[in-house]
Amino acid sequence: MSGLVAAAEGLLVPPGQGRVVQAPAQHVTFKVTGSHSRMASTFEVIVPPGFDVGAHVHTRSEELFYVLEGELDVLAFEPRIRTPDGWEKWESSSGNRVVRATPGTVIAVPPGCPHAFANPTGEAAKLFFQAGPPPDHERYFEELLEILGDGGPPDHEAIEALRAKYDIEQLTPLKHR
Repeated sequence: MSGLVAAAEGLLVPPGQGRVVQAPAQHVTFKVTGSHSRMASTFEVIVPPGFDVGAHVHTRSEELFYVLEGELDVLAFEPRIRTPDGWEKWESSSGNRVVRATPGTVIAVPPGCPHAFANPTGEAAKLFFQAGPPPDHERYFEELLEILGDGGPPDHEAIEALRAKYDIEQLTPLKHR
């Protein structure tokens, strides 16, 4: 049957489904991976109280965050001065400051834009998160959660090497309780 093209099929991931990778610091459910999309990997991320991803920047990757539940402090701008800690106090040259993101908040992060999020509350938060192009963030999450999986303090040297491998320049440290 030459000339026939197989019908394309979409992907449906029901609630509560998807491959889960987790550690005491984070719980990530893979919803759409590079095997299903050329545009972006898509995740549902549970951010526990006390988790701070640390300010960082990508040269090639683009990200989108949508807060589903809870509250997060969020940064998505170039600060006047990049200090090695305390991104929560950063301010842009146009006066932008870190905001408290609540359910329904969307954060779009283009390549080259410093960004961060932290959960300073006592309750877990949940994010819809897309990162493109795939599959870098899939591999990054898998390897990061292996590093964080022991429940002890983060191995900052291992995390730094991992982030360099996946186009992530860390500006302030990752932290979790």
